Amino acid sequence: MRLSPDQLIFWQLGFIKLNATIVTTWALMFVLAVGSKLITRRLATGIERSRWQNMLEIVVTAIQNQIADIGLRHPEKYVGFLGTLFLFVATASLCTIIPGYEPPTGSLSTTTALALCVFVAVPFFGIKDQGVRSYLKSYMEPTVIMLPFNIISELSRTLALAVRLFGNMMSGAMIIGILVSITPFLFPIVMTALGLLTGMVQAYIFFILAAVYIAAAMRVRKHASEPETKPDDSAKIDAHR
Repeated sequence: MRLSPDQLIFWQLGFIKLNATIVTTWALMFVLAVGSKLITRRLATGIERSRWQNMLEIVVTAIQNQIADIGLRHPEKYVGFLGTLFLFVATASLCTIIPGYEPPTGSLSTTTALALCVFVAVPFFGIKDQGVRSYLKSYMEPTVIMLPFNIISELSRTLALAVRLFGNMMSGAMIIGILVSITPFLFPIVMTALGLLTGMVQAYIFFILAAVYIAAAMRVRKHASEPETKPDDSAKIDAHR
């Protein structure tokens, strides 16, 4: 029994290997890219819309609402990155119903790459919103002593993201593999259904954690240039005019 799709090698030349993780990762990327292109090529703005467009709008709206609930302003800025993470992990889990398919998220190399994407995106969005100086200054708040601890925190949560996703996805695949070898067909079918549910949950958790880390980097708060105006104050101003 293979513990990781890395162990399934299709082609090798010296130290260069083409394993199942690389093949399935690029296959998923191709399917997502082609699917998005086909769905968005004929978008309608009227009442009559295709089923694919309705499904796309439901998914995008749900992702934007989740991002907004976390506290990030202007969720449309982050839906491209966070939505892609969610769809990739979710699609990788859903494809487990295909016989012989092993999700790339069952490999530590894939989950590490996804975690590194989040690791890079956090300072990217933080610097884009606050500027380099303000963002780097946040690492030394409230005192300079916190600088090494904040750096360790950035590294440790990236490692936690990778190991969390890898452990949950690999454990499900191992349980199914064990049940297939020692039990009748009923239990593997049940565990496969449970694995689909677990994969979707892990996709949602990974998406939420990535959004939370970005929100923490943004230090979401109302800027001084955007004073809060109460409805009563607005009414008084209009009455005075």
